[in-house]
Amino acid sequence: MTEARFTLTLPGLSHDEAQERATALEENILLDPLAITINETDEQRALWEVVLYFGNEEEAEHAAGVTGVDRTQITPMPEQDWVRRSLEGLAPVAAGRFFLHGSHDRHRRRAGGVSLEIDAGTAFGTGHHGTTEGCLLALDRVLKRRKPRRILDVGCGTGVLAIAAAKASGTRALASDIDPEAVRVTLVNAAHNGVKPLVASLVAAGLRHPRIAGSGPYDLIFANILARPLEALATGLSTALAPGGELILSGLTAEQMRWIEATYRNRGLALAGRVRRGNWATLVFTRPQTKKRPGGRTPGRLLDAGSRGTDWELDL
Repeated sequence: MTEARFTLTLPGLSHDEAQERATALEENILLDPLAITINETDEQRALWEVVLYFGNEEEAEHAAGVTGVDRTQITPMPEQDWVRRSLEGLAPVAAGRFFLHGSHDRHRRRAGGVSLEIDAGTAFGTGHHGTTEGCLLALDRVLKRRKPRRILDVGCGTGVLAIAAAKASGTRALASDIDPEAVRVTLVNAAHNGVKPLVASLVAAGLRHPRIAGSGPYDLIFANILARPLEALATGLSTALAPGGELILSGLTAEQMRWIEATYRNRGLALAGRVRRGNWATLVFTRPQTKKRPGGRTPGRLLDAGSRGTDWELDL
């Protein structure tokens, strides 16, 4: 891996602003940093910064131009273990039964629950983002009610959600991503977390890959991506969900929540739960079971998906 020699810093942000900027920078195809971290710089004033790591000064200067950050925020790095230093900014995340940590925090594992070790690397999704935390909290709720038989993680990143679901339930999970590096990292992380036999991963855009289509319908689906792709995949995800199954969506801001709610309600799904983490939202939908008439006859329609409100809501 290329060694980081320069950083570009975006200072003076709130925690939520830092999270949002880090996510946007991760997804910006014009940038290719070696790593991105957020760090608290002033506890009393609740100020945070986003730091991008680059192998040379030219890449850092290009990033400054793309982001509009003053070039005085470019700093050469001293000789040190920069990977470990960047990981130190990622505190463990406790979400229900799940405890997510990097290798530098292995000693802080809890005695009970499900521990997941995911390090920052070459694929997006360490799990320290508010959207992933929301998905883990939603998964914790789902697993309290039942054990899924078929699991799909669309846009898996580092595979944290597929790995968490497989490890907690003992069920096989299929993880997909458009990025081959994400697929490779997912398989490495699955092996590292002891669920290699349970997690399969493949390169796929959307849901038309023969293996994805042939393995459904799914009792549990994750799609922690962005609002526009979620809208585009609404019909496919809704169709892939088994009756009584749960669909966990995230990558949404609070402002986008109602739009995505309406989109999936219109596909016949019922909103079962919400998680809000700052400005980020996670939504849980279910496909209602087919309603039967007395005597076991089926009238050929689903229960009204929009007839009731949310079963539960967490505001963190």
